[in-house]
Amino acid sequence: MRHRRSGRRLSRSSGHRKALFRNLTKELFAHEVIHTTEAKAKAVRPHAEKLITLAKRGTAGSLEYQIHTRRLAQARLNDPEVVRKLFDVLAPRYATRPGGYVRITKLGQRKGDGAEMVQIELLEE
Repeated sequence: MRHRRSGRRLSRSSGHRKALFRNLTKELFAHEVIHTTEAKAKAVRPHAEKLITLAKRGTAGSLEYQIHTRRLAQARLNDPEVVRKLFDVLAPRYATRPGGYVRITKLGQRKGDGAEMVQIELLEE
């Protein structure tokens, strides 16, 4: 029984899962729209939304806090260009929005294995 166990495992080891979430989140921020399976999209959504919220809080604080939040985002994403876009483009875009920055839209089944495919995108404000 998996009572009180949060998060999706997606049949992967912890390192593989962490890398998958990092790569999907990074690509979502870079391209703003990606196609993936429904399970992966539902697992990545909380990570992306938490990073956007971190960026929003980081742009409003003191200089030390701004540096701290950028370093936290850099540690989670490991790509300076994406972190720059997150703080300079995406955080101001969602400055007045209280949450719900990501939309998941169903696309149908994948031809090869019948997996449910979705489009995950950042909302335009």
